[in-house]
Amino acid sequence: MQEILQQLAEKRAAARAGGGKRRIDAQHGKGRLTARERIELLLDPDSFEEWDMFVEHRSSDFGMSAQKVPGDGVVTGYGTINGRLVFIFSQDFTVFGGSLSEAHAEKICKVMDQAMRVGAPVIGINDSGGARIQEGVASLAGYAEVFQRNILASGVVPQISLVMGPCAGGAVYSPAMTDFIFMVKDSSYMFVTGPDVVKTVTHETVTHEQLGGAVTHSTISGIADLAFEDDVEALMQVRRFFDFLPGSNRGGPPSRPTEDETDRVDYSLDTLIPANPNKPYDMHELIRKVVDEGDFFELQPNYAGNILVGFARVGGSTVGIVANQPMVLAGCLDIDSSRKAARFVRFCDCFNIPILTFVDVPGFLPGTAQEHGAIIKHGAKLLFAYGEATVPKVTVITRKAYGGAYDVMSSKHLRGDVNYAWPTAEIAVMGPKGAVEIIFRADIGDREKLALRTEEYRQKFATPFVAGARGFIDDVIMPHSTRVRICRALAMLKEKRLENPWKKHDNIPL
Repeated sequence: MQEILQQLAEKRAAARAGGGKRRIDAQHGKGRLTARERIELLLDPDSFEEWDMFVEHRSSDFGMSAQKVPGDGVVTGYGTINGRLVFIFSQDFTVFGGSLSEAHAEKICKVMDQAMRVGAPVIGINDSGGARIQEGVASLAGYAEVFQRNILASGVVPQISLVMGPCAGGAVYSPAMTDFIFMVKDSSYMFVTGPDVVKTVTHETVTHEQLGGAVTHSTISGIADLAFEDDVEALMQVRRFFDFLPGSNRGGPPSRPTEDETDRVDYSLDTLIPANPNKPYDMHELIRKVVDEGDFFELQPNYAGNILVGFARVGGSTVGIVANQPMVLAGCLDIDSSRKAARFVRFCDCFNIPILTFVDVPGFLPGTAQEHGAIIKHGAKLLFAYGEATVPKVTVITRKAYGGAYDVMSSKHLRGDVNYAWPTAEIAVMGPKGAVEIIFRADIGDREKLALRTEEYRQKFATPFVAGARGFIDDVIMPHSTRVRICRALAMLKEKRLENPWKKHDNIPL
């Protein structure tokens, strides 16, 4: 018996050693943690239950039969984050460069299948050189098996990708189909074709970081939700982020006790909106003064900054927040902001998370670049996402809500449940100046008369009361009472039930 136990201990030690001390030291030398160190930091202490520690590849070509490491380059299993169940896989770059083999893929698929069965999120830590070349088509088949699980799990359990090293070629499509992607600056990168191929085909000289680094994807492409300074910060922030997410689509948003009273008022909000309608203000201030304890986990803060998205808690329960940001492009909707917000709204709707929308939008960004870039289709994505969503939707119009952008931003006409406006709200087809210049174009030369007409239009149409008279606004509220009214609305909507007509699936304007 002792001999068998000793043999088991040796096998476990071999699996935990990964690619050996030299490769582990090399990993540390790049500023990266090992696969197991990442799991230890991410999960609660002593909560990790590892699966398939002894799995090995089945390849015998190119001398692979003599190179077998238990675990085959990926650590899989389940554990808890702040006491809540989560399934995890962490690729081990010290073993065959973290390359994906048939057996490696089977391990990942196994935990994803189980996550869907029990209703728990999946976190994938990517650090891989790509498909294992020695296995040829078997490794490609393995990728496709993982992709299929990503697709089936979409909208069933939350999927989070942590890219903490290389992720290139076909490997990028698994994170791309997950709900959220987090990266590490100067350490992780994602691209379909690397710098060498780019140089050969297009004659462009570009570095790994410029082509697909964390900063690139969190500011230019919008592929990554956040870029962190190092592995430790990334793992700690994902622990915080995880607390906002439900386990699956079968439950409601998580909640936790808060000492922030639901009847709290904040009189500083009464002076948030500048007297000059063209002067910007920071929508972050409103969000933080309304949500529990000012805690707002913003996603994609450095991409399409004219719209803000992220999670917070109101009355202890998670809400998804979408808000126009007057500090950037005056809060206009454009291609990037529409895509960014639409995907976020659809995630919230998938997982029963109420959506809180703050509106200050002068319209869609004009210009040939936007029109030729298909703003019509991209803007329709956000419109479609809001209209399709069946979760509780509460909207607060703080200032401008002009034209089609008013409709798009969770208006009553898109089944908004509770729609409030501040007294400063201007709900109209367009701004007073533009409207008057069209209606009274004959008076264009008379600046005094035009100014009078503009003020007349503002008083008559650019107010919340015309919309209120038609029932499109449920109430015009005092800014200082915004939190109170939102808390009451969400409490009222807690048992909301709404179903869309039966269909196999919709056809969102992609």
